[in-house]
Amino acid sequence: MSSVRSIQFVRLWSGNTASGIATWALPFVLGFAVSRGVLSAVDLGIFLALRSVGFLVAVPIGGVMADRIGSRRIILASSLIAAGGTLLVCLDLALSAQATPLLTGAGVFFSGIGQGASRPVYQAIVPGIVSVTYLQTANAALSLSIRATILVGPAAATLIATMFGVAAAFLAIAILWALSAFLPPWPVEPPRQTSSAAQHSSYIRLFAEDFTEGYHEARRHPWFFAALAALCAVVATGYSVTNVLLPVISVDVFDSATLLVGSVTAYMLGALAGAVVVSHWNPIKRGWWGLVGLGSYALVPLSLLAAETFWMPMVAYALAGFGMELFNVIWFTAIQDGIVREKLARVSSLDFIISYGLAPLGLSVIAPLSTSVGIAPILIGTAIICMLAAILASMTPTAAEFRLK
Repeated sequence: MSSVRSIQFVRLWSGNTASGIATWALPFVLGFAVSRGVLSAVDLGIFLALRSVGFLVAVPIGGVMADRIGSRRIILASSLIAAGGTLLVCLDLALSAQATPLLTGAGVFFSGIGQGASRPVYQAIVPGIVSVTYLQTANAALSLSIRATILVGPAAATLIATMFGVAAAFLAIAILWALSAFLPPWPVEPPRQTSSAAQHSSYIRLFAEDFTEGYHEARRHPWFFAALAALCAVVATGYSVTNVLLPVISVDVFDSATLLVGSVTAYMLGALAGAVVVSHWNPIKRGWWGLVGLGSYALVPLSLLAAETFWMPMVAYALAGFGMELFNVIWFTAIQDGIVREKLARVSSLDFIISYGLAPLGLSVIAPLSTSVGIAPILIGTAIICMLAAILASMTPTAAEFRLK
């Protein structure tokens, strides 16, 4: 085991960063392709949906396979799948001025599979490289890279697409996935022993049994599903306000994207500050502190009720970013520290598939709801949900420390 200053962790951090930049760059390059007439808006919607389907399908598969044959092997395989899918899109665009729906759609789908399979596994491999003492610091460093990639990925991809063309941007994304495949170190991960009966079972039955084992392991920790339910509530409501209503409010109040750009920037700065703080601070009641951070997203919809006072949403988004980063780092550390190593990837995949899977529900209903009942009631209701979700989760046994007694 090593610390965050070791070459092994630097390699892991670099691979995670490369995959993060590639993940965030892809939708922006697809959007840029629409602006250049390479794709239609309808094609864009279909391709993004295919990417999401691939992501959600691969998350549980990646978690099960990682626990069975090793996290590092899944990082290698999933990153190469994503690279291959992106190269397919690059080849399609290099050979013709217009994207071929079949080739580009398949490429985007495989890219989504690679992203989905690698995301929880990158979290599961950390305890194999970093000792328990440095887990929280390591997660804070990884979280910092993710926040940076949200800014760097789209900007870098758009710059490459502008200077060298859309195909070159997809080629750059494929190279990043290749770095993700080969940069991380190979920790010692003995394969799980299986019984002779299991060896003669069908793959579908084996998958179901393995995934069920991960579910039962998560059930042993009351704080896990309580905090996950709170996270889903915040993502499905609070994040939907940011993605759907914030642009509308920005145009209505300021007749421009000023509020949107300022709020997103304030959130990112708050998140970066939160990652720095939590890398050096290990609170005793870490679960309660994490849930306070999660519940702080209630400040966002409340501040948008007074959006004309520009500084209020800025402060609210900065505090929400700080709080969400506090929750994320504590949450990932608690999972890595509390879940048995042999089932860690499966439990991590449960986290990702539930939180990511339920997010579109909020996005799909918040716009029609705001049209029927008004924006103000939606903002108030969202704030109440975010606060109540965190409070109820904090009342669960073992939630105070995100740890079994």
